[in-house]
Amino acid sequence: MPVAHPDARWLVFGWGGRAFYIETPVWSELKPVPLIKGLTLDRSVIHADVAGEIVEPSDHVVGFEIGTDEYQRLLSFIEESFTPMDGRIEAIPDTAYGQNDRFFEANGWFSAVVGCNTWAAKALREAGLRTGWWNPLPVSLSASLTLYN
Repeated sequence: MPVAHPDARWLVFGWGGRAFYIETPVWSELKPVPLIKGLTLDRSVIHADVAGEIVEPSDHVVGFEIGTDEYQRLLSFIEESFTPMDGRIEAIPDTAYGQNDRFFEANGWFSAVVGCNTWAAKALREAGLRTGWWNPLPVSLSASLTLYN
């Protein structure tokens, strides 16, 4: 991952179902087996990506301010979400969407009930933000962040 690139500004992390996340880079490539695994039960992975400057305000970006302690708790939560292999965090070979991203084995199981938005909500709670107790969809997570913060 080109984290040292002069235009790199952010690391973006997402947590999701292994089969669905890795085998569905775009919706047009959706296949039945990854979809079924994503709705029922699948191993989880973390998708990490490098991003350049993010312009705010934006319809697709919600910014927030957190303190040093909250930031450290957020970083710890993300780090603890990875599954180390032989004590190291290594990318899963041949699974990236492009040159700037990688997939990593993660802790936990993904399902329609415990999905990426529930992981993101928990990460945000670690950072001191309030969210609803269950956020299965992006709209529910966005609404709870607006309602409680």
